[in-house]
Amino acid sequence: MTGPIVRRGAGLAMALVWWWAVLRLALTDDAGVLEGAVAAGGWGLSLLPVHCVPKSGATGTAGSDPPQAWRKLDDWF
Repeated sequence: MTGPIVRRGAGLAMALVWWWAVLRLALTDDAGVLEGAVAAGGWGLSLLPVHCVPKSGATGTAGSDPPQAWRKLDDWF
């Protein structure tokens, strides 16, 4: 029970720190390298593919059987 609570609390804390950095960069003149690094790092983390499926469970990947459409194309050649 404490695992999900800790994860959500840590996620909320990181989101608050990121918003603090972004707003400080946008609204004040004395924002520095720390705020820029926090804002850029948080934006970079948002680009990570966190909803990926392992290659063994994905269909149509190089390690699995080819999709039906590819098999039909092989019949033509």
